[in-house]
Amino acid sequence: MRTIPDDAINLLARFSIAGVFWRSGQTKVDGWHQKDTRVDLYENEYRLPLIDPTLAAHLAAIAEHLFPVLPVIGLASRLSALALLGITLVIEISVYPDAWPTHGTWAACAMIIIARGPGVVSLDHLVARRFGLTRA
Repeated sequence: MRTIPDDAINLLARFSIAGVFWRSGQTKVDGWHQKDTRVDLYENEYRLPLIDPTLAAHLAAIAEHLFPVLPVIGLASRLSALALLGITLVIEISVYPDAWPTHGTWAACAMIIIARGPGVVSLDHLVARRFGLTRA
């Protein structure tokens, strides 16, 4: 019996979670500028504790563009997946607690990357091979 290669699962997890967060990030910007409506969402709907809504909106836009790109190219994949998992947990706990089935899927993708690494189709793997490390 043949199984699905881990590298294929890892690649799918990387692209899946990246797509979700990249699209979300794109809704927060207009070119290189933050949309004013996004700050309003953080003030009125999301209401995150302990952080200024303007700062939260800007940090979210940056994070949702930076952290999805890294797993796609397979660079700092585990760290990026950990950041995306953290964002997912904040969204689940503080913003949309009833959306746990969706957030659970995102968390599963992130945890696959964190636990297994990005696989052989990644810059992390090339770096690990270059420096003689056994796992990427």
